[in-house]
Amino acid sequence: MAENREEILANFQGITAIDDVAEAIYHLDEANWDLLSAINRVMPQDGSRPARGDNNDVDVEMIDDDISVITPKTRPPDREDSSQASTSSPRNSYTSLVELQIHYNNKVHDVHMSGAATVNDLKKRLESVCGVPVCRQQISGLGGSRATSSAALGGLGLQPNTVLRLKQADELMPDDEVAERLTNTYVLHVTHEDVGKDYTLKYPGTKTVQEVKNDIFSLTDIPVRHQVWTGWPVVTGLDDTVLAMVGLDMPQHELAVKRGPTKEYKRIVVESSDSENSSVEEIEDSGDGFTCEDDMFVELVNSERLRPLMSEHVEDEALGCIEFAERFRARYGPNTPHFFEGTLQDAIKESCLQPARERKLLGVYLHHEQSVLANVFCAQLLGCETVLHTLNHNFVLYGWDLTDPDNNNMLLNSVANALGPVASMTIRSIPVERLPALVIIMRVRSNTEIYSVINGNVGVSELVGGLVEALERFAAQRDEDARLERERDARQRVKLEQDEAYQASLEADRAKEQLKKQQELEKNQEIERAESERQIEEAKKEADRASAQARVPAEPADGTHDVTRIRIRLPPPHDSALERRFNGGDTLAVLFDFLASKGFPKESYKVISSWPRRDLTMESHSSTLKAMKLFPQETLMLEER
Repeated sequence: MAENREEILANFQGITAIDDVAEAIYHLDEANWDLLSAINRVMPQDGSRPARGDNNDVDVEMIDDDISVITPKTRPPDREDSSQASTSSPRNSYTSLVELQIHYNNKVHDVHMSGAATVNDLKKRLESVCGVPVCRQQISGLGGSRATSSAALGGLGLQPNTVLRLKQADELMPDDEVAERLTNTYVLHVTHEDVGKDYTLKYPGTKTVQEVKNDIFSLTDIPVRHQVWTGWPVVTGLDDTVLAMVGLDMPQHELAVKRGPTKEYKRIVVESSDSENSSVEEIEDSGDGFTCEDDMFVELVNSERLRPLMSEHVEDEALGCIEFAERFRARYGPNTPHFFEGTLQDAIKESCLQPARERKLLGVYLHHEQSVLANVFCAQLLGCETVLHTLNHNFVLYGWDLTDPDNNNMLLNSVANALGPVASMTIRSIPVERLPALVIIMRVRSNTEIYSVINGNVGVSELVGGLVEALERFAAQRDEDARLERERDARQRVKLEQDEAYQASLEADRAKEQLKKQQELEKNQEIERAESERQIEEAKKEADRASAQARVPAEPADGTHDVTRIRIRLPPPHDSALERRFNGGDTLAVLFDFLASKGFPKESYKVISSWPRRDLTMESHSSTLKAMKLFPQETLMLEER
């Protein structure tokens, strides 16, 4: 508060040219240290003469209320030249011309208005110039809360060519209200009408409605495009609007959601026995086709082998792998490989990123329903006992269905993130007619990379040969990596032993340093305690000095009636004296406050009169200087107690 008051005092003196600190403090005290009120007290805005008795008027530039600095346009004349007064007056600005630059819709409009025109007149002018109705105008830079409709433009302190920004809004809202709304927390009570379940969700004001709907999909498994809502306010572009601007009820907004109607598709399967090889013919109702994972089908003939190994538009990679493994076993029976159930990144950690002796090869099986090789490869090659034994004991097998384009892109993104763009391009370049494919991945020289790709147009012997070749290369690389790990572990053990010996050698020095640091800490604490006490004492003295200074009245002018001049000799080592004029009716308390404001409080110093010699600090403080024979002048001495 002391720093704020010093700043206010400096601004007040700079604006009003009051050099007398005591007089400036008097005016600020009368205005309860409100800078604007104190300035208006000394320099009234209605053209009347100042209350303090001189004729000095100062042009003051008024800035928006939210800016606490007020600066003078010109330096006031010397205070002693009371016959010279400023020729300008705040009232003159009301009749001057106000020049404005209006920025609206990427265009600048020059508007000239009389200073006596009101803000409402300006808005009407902007309606004719920019075409924005008065009720929808939002103007920034005009003057804050002072810019009321009836306020004169000349009284807003606008500079020449002031830049104003005009915005058109359906509903005017102050910037502080917008900021408050965005920082609010909104509670949504959502009822899932299909199952009768309620959710209470809390969101910040910056969350969009679309993000809320996406979260509801995670909770209810209703895709956003099938969500039917009741309770949202009618807002243009609702999904892209943040909750703060939607107009939700506070403290809680009620909403309801349900699954909308979906199209039903019939799948008719006809088994043809006329031909030598049975074929399957599918007839579907014309429509949008199979577009999402929750479309409903009526199976007239249930054929498990026609069910795809993975749903379309899989959104979670781990769930897609689990679904692939379950449907693969359901279609091709129990005599199938064990597929890893998790993400590709987890499969790489499980196989390639283990210690060398625990590593396995990673096999990525890529399936495609439209490939003619799929059934033969899965039933005959992957069902072979040798292949099964090799895969189950030496591989971590990861399976994925590339039939759906979205699922294909998800796998390519996962491969690019885990193995790099080269591996992703390798998989992307495999043609559909050569699928299924088994991609073998191994750890080579601290890099995880694709070793080989076995396409679906191979026989059992070729498949086994490719697996064995990869195993032999992998075994050799694993032995080399194991040897390097052993050497690295040996180096780490040696380094650890050296570190332990080094730490042991430092223990004695640490004990000595600890004792030394403890002694230094205690010494520093003692110094800090003494310094803290000194600072507290200094702060108390400064507060007492400021309080005493505030109680000292203004020094009367020279030649004023009933004035006494007091001269106080300072004690050694001071070789100077203090001198000041007092009113004869001032009490000894005023004299003591004056000395205290100069750093000589009566608790530490005695005030001695020369003749007769007496200690004035022992006298009644309410006694006047005149009554104490200290009139019309007197010399006093200060002595330390």
